[in-house]
Amino acid sequence: MQLYNKLSAKERAELIDQAGKSRLTLSFYQYANIGNPQILRDHLFLTWDSLEVLGRIYVAHEGINAQLSLPADRFNEFKNHLDSIDFLKDIRLNIAVEQDNKSFLKLKVKVRDKIVADGLNDDTFDVTNKGIHLKAEDFNKFIDDENTVLVDMRNHYESEIGHFKNAITPDVDTFRESLDIIEADLKDHKEDKNLVMYCTGGIRCEKASAYFKHKGFKNVFQLEGGIIEYTRQIKEQNLENKFLGQNFVFDDRRAERISDDVIASCHQCGEPFDVHTNCANQACHLLFIQCPKCKEEMENCCSTTCMEVNRLPFEEQKELRKGQGNSNDIFKKGRADHLPYKKDLRNIFDYFQKK
Repeated sequence: MQLYNKLSAKERAELIDQAGKSRLTLSFYQYANIGNPQILRDHLFLTWDSLEVLGRIYVAHEGINAQLSLPADRFNEFKNHLDSIDFLKDIRLNIAVEQDNKSFLKLKVKVRDKIVADGLNDDTFDVTNKGIHLKAEDFNKFIDDENTVLVDMRNHYESEIGHFKNAITPDVDTFRESLDIIEADLKDHKEDKNLVMYCTGGIRCEKASAYFKHKGFKNVFQLEGGIIEYTRQIKEQNLENKFLGQNFVFDDRRAERISDDVIASCHQCGEPFDVHTNCANQACHLLFIQCPKCKEEMENCCSTTCMEVNRLPFEEQKELRKGQGNSNDIFKKGRADHLPYKKDLRNIFDYFQKK
């Protein structure tokens, strides 16, 4: 019985090309009480592998968080399987704004302690007492209200390339960092302001809204389905789009363009640009924004030091990496000191200073 992916990304990409089928990229999440996540994990892998599903799925006692792609002609089979699981029946699926057959190249279904690393003790508050969900039309009205504080619940590298007009974009590297910062900076406005939050697909706001209500915030709201669902609704209903730039996504597409605005700049030369890349030096692997001109001049590296290392024979590079371990801090390094045009994001203190 095969319970793990056995093909390399290259082999899978070749199979996708040979199949010649269009694939759908989508995501969903659901908080639920799962008694044995490992059993569910194995069941999902076996079923979805047979449906040619690829993606990154986390299963925990608290629920499931899935980002995946599958052949478009097998969507109904996939949906029928979801509907056969009680807590996933009729679940909302966030279909990607932009499709790419190679958004995912492996099927990874993992058991985790949590489906989002929030650092919270769920036993200390009612996680089901969530904020009010806002559809796109109502969301647009709320964020135009002077009594609303709009907060981006994503990380700095996400909001840098795209965010809603007038949103506060906390300068954080992880979701868990943002929670205490937001609570502390908004402590004087727990009753007189509408706290409206948004994220990519809604999952971070589900937990954050319950947490902030527990912390005493009276008027807590969240964008239903996140940026992905917002984009679908504004297109279907011909509403004003208040999102600027691109929506960062955690697959090989890296981002979906929501508007033509380019609000970021190349971290090396400062020219308007909003596409992330990773430094070609595998010992660095820094995530940063690099325009085509700098990409060519710097050989897809973030610094001259990395360029020199990347020019070495592969075996020499391996020797240099020995004992160094893999960095889990690549997103934070996107604001490294040697990148002169890294962007300083808006924090809540600055927001109220300008009021």
